[in-house]
Amino acid sequence: MKCFLPVLSCLAVLGVAAAQRLVAIQEGPLYRTEGSHITIWCNVSGFQGPSEQNFQWSIYMPTAPEREVQIVSTMDSSFPYAIYTQRVHSGKIYVERVRGNLALLHITDLQARDAGVYECHTPSTDERYFGSYSAKMNLVVIPDSLQASAVPQTLHKVEQDPLELTCDISTETLQHSHLSVAWLRQRGGEKPVEVLALSRDFVLQSSSDYAQRLSLGEMHLDKLGSTTFRLTIFHLQPSDQGEFYCEATEWIQDPDGSWYPMTRKRSEGTVVNVQPTDKEFTIRLETDKRLYTVGEPVEFRCILEAQHVPDRYFAVSWAFNSSLIASMGPNAVPVLNSEFAHREARGQLKVAKEGDNVFVLKIYHLRQEDSGKYNCRVTEREKTVTGEFIDKESKRPKNIPIIVLPIKSSISVEVASNTSVILEGDNLHLSCSIRTAGRPLGRFSVIWQLVDRQNRRSNIVWLDRDGTVQPGASYWERSRFGGVQMEQVQPNTFSLGIYNSRKEDEGQYDCHVTEWVRAVDGEWQVVGERRASTPVSITALETGFAVTAISRTPGVTYCDSFDLQCIIKPHYPSRVPVSVTWRFQPVGTIEFHDLVTFTRDGGVQWGDRSSSFRTRTAIEKAESSNNVRLSISRASDTEAGKYQCVAELWRRNYNSSWTRLAERTSNLLEIRVLQPVTKLQVSKSKRTLTLVENRPIQLNCSVKSQTSQNSHFAVLWYVHKPSDADGKLILKTTHNSAFEYGTYAEEEGLRARLQFERHVSGGLFSLTVQRAEVSDSGSYYCHVEEWLLSPNYAWYKLAEEVSGRTEVTVKQPDSRLKLSQAQGNLSVLETRQVQLECVVLNRTSAASQLLLEWFVWKPNQPERETVARLSRDATFHYGEQAAKNNLKGRLHLESPSLGVYRLFIQNVAVQDSGTYSCRVEEWLPSPSGTWYKRAEDTAGQTAVRVTRPDAALQVDTVVPNATVFEKAAFQLDCSIVSRSSQDSRFAVAWYSLRTKVGGKRGSPGPEDGEEEDEEVEVDEEEEEDPTERTTLLSVGADAVFGPEGSPWEGRLRFQMLSPLLYRLTVLQASPQDSGNYSCHVEEWLPSPQKEWYRLTEEESAPVGIHVLDTSSTLQSIICSNDALFYFVFFYPFPIFGILIITILLVRFKSRNSSKNSEGKNGVPLLWIKEPHLNYSPTCLEPPVLSIHPGAID
Repeated sequence: MKCFLPVLSCLAVLGVAAAQRLVAIQEGPLYRTEGSHITIWCNVSGFQGPSEQNFQWSIYMPTAPEREVQIVSTMDSSFPYAIYTQRVHSGKIYVERVRGNLALLHITDLQARDAGVYECHTPSTDERYFGSYSAKMNLVVIPDSLQASAVPQTLHKVEQDPLELTCDISTETLQHSHLSVAWLRQRGGEKPVEVLALSRDFVLQSSSDYAQRLSLGEMHLDKLGSTTFRLTIFHLQPSDQGEFYCEATEWIQDPDGSWYPMTRKRSEGTVVNVQPTDKEFTIRLETDKRLYTVGEPVEFRCILEAQHVPDRYFAVSWAFNSSLIASMGPNAVPVLNSEFAHREARGQLKVAKEGDNVFVLKIYHLRQEDSGKYNCRVTEREKTVTGEFIDKESKRPKNIPIIVLPIKSSISVEVASNTSVILEGDNLHLSCSIRTAGRPLGRFSVIWQLVDRQNRRSNIVWLDRDGTVQPGASYWERSRFGGVQMEQVQPNTFSLGIYNSRKEDEGQYDCHVTEWVRAVDGEWQVVGERRASTPVSITALETGFAVTAISRTPGVTYCDSFDLQCIIKPHYPSRVPVSVTWRFQPVGTIEFHDLVTFTRDGGVQWGDRSSSFRTRTAIEKAESSNNVRLSISRASDTEAGKYQCVAELWRRNYNSSWTRLAERTSNLLEIRVLQPVTKLQVSKSKRTLTLVENRPIQLNCSVKSQTSQNSHFAVLWYVHKPSDADGKLILKTTHNSAFEYGTYAEEEGLRARLQFERHVSGGLFSLTVQRAEVSDSGSYYCHVEEWLLSPNYAWYKLAEEVSGRTEVTVKQPDSRLKLSQAQGNLSVLETRQVQLECVVLNRTSAASQLLLEWFVWKPNQPERETVARLSRDATFHYGEQAAKNNLKGRLHLESPSLGVYRLFIQNVAVQDSGTYSCRVEEWLPSPSGTWYKRAEDTAGQTAVRVTRPDAALQVDTVVPNATVFEKAAFQLDCSIVSRSSQDSRFAVAWYSLRTKVGGKRGSPGPEDGEEEDEEVEVDEEEEEDPTERTTLLSVGADAVFGPEGSPWEGRLRFQMLSPLLYRLTVLQASPQDSGNYSCHVEEWLPSPQKEWYRLTEEESAPVGIHVLDTSSTLQSIICSNDALFYFVFFYPFPIFGILIITILLVRFKSRNSSKNSEGKNGVPLLWIKEPHLNYSPTCLEPPVLSIHPGAID
């Protein structure tokens, strides 16, 4: 074993230095019932500071699993939250400290709200945080559903009657649990006695009071159904009287495998009274044998068998050959007759009561005249009220005859020993057995003698007939110290023990036996003598005593171990001590000195010049022999030299003193110590590593082989740059695990990014450069130094080697930014909303930040303009285009999902038209924490065209042609059938239409020659229009009224009946007002800038108004007569219509017969336009059918 003990010491030191705090808690989940008392242990180890640690308990309830609720602390009385304060102060929740680093949390009355995850926290007492400071477990509180019930009752039973009791036990626990059921009996204030129990493992068991009856099948425990348990006792005894009840216990298995009694319930009791019935009794007389010899003892036993003997009264009398020997009443005082009373007085006879039901007659020394028949009689007595006894039943057994023979010696003697040949110092045991034909007649005296090789006889020890042991004269001293012992191991066997035998104890051992018998007069007489002997040979201890020194490793490696063995012959038992001393002669000296001594009592004594050996040397004595092995570890030059062992043989005397019998010196052993040969090999494999910046650079340095398992390594890490001649030191870890940063690490600021790790395998070292930068590229290698601990506990460098190189290239991540290139065309109306989508399909890194910019190309503008920008910190900025087109407040940005960005332009205007696109910049963080732009991409373009709504204005005339009387009022309605937008407004104007005369403006009326004072603007095209337009009234889109026309001034009334229906009423109509009228409508819409513009205009069809003069005319006469009116105006029209239709049909058929040749040759067909019919149902004027020029072609 190489350097075993020192390495253990080093590992122990390193273990303490590297120890980390560990908090352990009882494993969960634990299931406990409400109302129970629970304990949860918490243990902390690996800590620094005082041995007594503090504990703080908290709970995370299921209703708020993230919120900590403090319960109790060993260091802060104000630690509990209000919900637990009262229970902690009242002692219902407390912490029991088992020892300094172990505590128990007690909750005496568990509640349902106590369920949750319990955390045990130990405040730090360490110099630095290292390890775990808290641990958690789950506690589940379940309802206590165990029930045990039985019908309370009182039963009166008679002895030997059967007893059956039932108990219902149920539980509704959902978890897997076991039940144990026990029946118990209790009397008064006595401790309950377990009658019969069924354990949780379904094993029947009982207390000692009922164990025998259970084994005999006198009791049963049966399960009836799922919840009922029945106890059956087949034969009751009076001792069964008491209260019986059942007790149920519910057990659950905790995660550590142990079973825990969650709850225990007992049922109501049943009182059982047992009345004894048996009053009979029987008598039995016993003795050992029937044949005796004079002087032997005899004992007669009269045994009473009855129930409740202590509560009854019995008298006993003894008879010999029908003669009374003695009598004994219930008071157990014997009364003997005169002859036997004399023998009883001399101690030769005894009459006694040994128990409640056993009566004894003993004769210690039989005579020949004692031969005869013996008997006893037992009489039951009843005690009266006055205290007197009345004889009841009396019984006696059969007579027992005995025969007493006279004395006759028939002994024989035999001597035996444990061995005939023993080693000096062994114990010698001899036995002298006396054989008799029958029972010994009297006593024996025994003498042990020794006949040596010269036939000299000496008394060793003897035992007289009274049992007194006397040693012989030459053995008196040894006997006093226990070296010679004699005892009577059996009535006829006597032993002799010679302890720590000596050579002079060799010879013939003789046992002389004398038999003595006591006569009737009390004197002793010799009946016979016998003797026997056996030889014993003793071998001296020093015979063949020799010592030899051997070693299997005469040449050892530096720091290895070697063993030296001192072999002692012959093989001595453990009682024979041999002291062994190892002596040492260092190289270059001529003198031996004592190194270490293994003393005869097993102790170790070091020599005066052995200080350098003590911590590295172990001395061991084999249990089966006296061979002594010297083991020296961590061999060095100081242990090289010659070794020799000296053995001394000792013997322990009977008085505990020691005698040195012999001394032997072994041969010389020369030990050579060699330096170790290094086996260090470092992996030379080359690697090429290419990675993206910000990733860790994992560098491995593998020691493929090492000289010793206890080797320590110093690892130096270097990097070689192409611009440098030599490598630069990054980090050095010494053999004792100390860190030293190199100049390169300091210059490049690598300290915070370096992580060194030594793997469990021990031969693999790793250096990790976190958050790699491009500047970290280079050639890396390690320089390994192997260090060993010298025998003098000093580290020295044994060898060193350089590993293969790892070429590391750090590059920036490849750009993977990609935007959607989908092209789009959008056409929207003004005031609507435009959605511009910018989709990032892929990005270089999930940790990157994006800068988004939207821009637009306007028609006839070569340069693009920025609309909006979203910076990397998610700040929204307006572009220059936003200021120009008043986009501020109309832009809205949202990102419904990752990588999707939507820009909304609200309330768009025509000037918002253009081609839009977005540009994205991807920024990445460098390992040093600065951000740089890694990629840029532009998405597909979206052409946006903003249009104004299509004109849908339609105007119609609601009021038809009308004829009114002078001074009456007529209405001009302007109805808007459809509009372009719901947001539009209308400007309405009414015109009077007159046919110009001679190319000049007509008068306002047919009879009025006055010219209008108001001028009417007429376009050049309108100059050719024969219709003259005169404005009656105009209402602007802003609801501002224009001036009234002069002929109608003061007679106009305007009404807006609905948003689409306007009415102008002309009051006080005059004949000059007759003519055609129309309304002109302009539709105005608001622009996105809230400015109104005219979208379209429309004019209604003309409406004819005829005003009648109030004087009598033919027209009025006709209209006043209905029959005349219909004859003149109504009947001609149908006739005239039928005539026209007939003409048209005839002509149409003739044109068809010519196969429409005229149409094909370009001759126009007959077109009939709808005649303009002015008809008034008021009959003020006849209907006028006018066919305008060109109506019929």
